[in-house]
Amino acid sequence: MTTKAHAMRLPFYELSPGPYKAFIAAGEALKTSTLGKKIVDLVFLRVSLINGCAYCVDMHWRDLIAQDVDPRVLNSISTWHEHDLFTPRENAALLWAELVTNATASRVPDADFAAMKEHYSDAEITDLTFAVALMNGWNRISIAMRNPVPRKV
Repeated sequence: MTTKAHAMRLPFYELSPGPYKAFIAAGEALKTSTLGKKIVDLVFLRVSLINGCAYCVDMHWRDLIAQDVDPRVLNSISTWHEHDLFTPRENAALLWAELVTNATASRVPDADFAAMKEHYSDAEITDLTFAVALMNGWNRISIAMRNPVPRKV
């Protein structure tokens, strides 16, 4: 167990600039897709909450605040299925984020995949899947390298 305040283990962005830049480029491509920046950031935040990545939770919370997303929505990302603050399209994306992040346990059921087609095109489902995979990767890097949450932004 680590303490709440910790120093970064390694400057991964300097030591592995090629993969780092590729991850950045993938994120930018997703945010300009037909999904829209808000959906992508909601997915990024939900995945980061599931994985417990403090750095990424902070970053994507701030990204959504900058988009004027209602703070009640942000406070309810973990309980999205319990109320109607999210659109059906957002609900579908949040469910997909959970299923894919927890793929070992969920096995991403066919019925849930079929339900995605009510809200997303095939290309968008693929983009959402890449968004979930990318954020899971970022979370693992940030957690493993102890990427600190900035005190001031």
